[in-house]
Amino acid sequence: MHFDSSLGGPYHARAMGNLLQDRRTPLELATSGQVIEFSEKISEFEKLTGIVEGDLGVLNPDKLPLDWRDTVVAGQLSFGFADAQGAIPALQGQATTTIDAVCQRCLEAFRLPLVADLQLLFGGDETASSDTVSAADGGYEIWELEQETFRPLDLVEEALIMAMPLAAMHVDSKTCHGPESVEKDSGERIQPFATLKSQMEDEN
Repeated sequence: MHFDSSLGGPYHARAMGNLLQDRRTPLELATSGQVIEFSEKISEFEKLTGIVEGDLGVLNPDKLPLDWRDTVVAGQLSFGFADAQGAIPALQGQATTTIDAVCQRCLEAFRLPLVADLQLLFGGDETASSDTVSAADGGYEIWELEQETFRPLDLVEEALIMAMPLAAMHVDSKTCHGPESVEKDSGERIQPFATLKSQMEDEN
């Protein structure tokens, strides 16, 4: 399976506005071969900001990371078609950031890298066609849209949220002063990422 954007010529970004914020249909974006390169502060992503804020809320005020809302979310989105006939809008791209999180072992703040790779086909609530399912078998995930149009920002945000670990912890044990294992039933240890991912899976 290939990512075919040959049907659309070079795209021309608008001088004004934010392409991440614009509401478009997948077909419009795919037909124009739209490419969106972005570098936005995490504060532009409301849900993601709320999760980070809730996680950091367990820290004492003097331990709160400074200017964490200025953290940059960067990446690129490339729209096209997953088929040569131009019938199946698709997206390939990546979004990266490094958020401030609370380690569930030592309960100290640390920097957590997040990477979301996107290889998506767009579908609706209706049953996916056999061609779409076949394309999905080629490595794409089917992304169902509740409305005809969407904001690319919302897609990036949800992908980053789903990339969060169930329990954020230091990767390097030398920098972590907590126990080797996380106590499952400790009232002091929270897992906001796990709770959110569970809610999002229920919605989907």
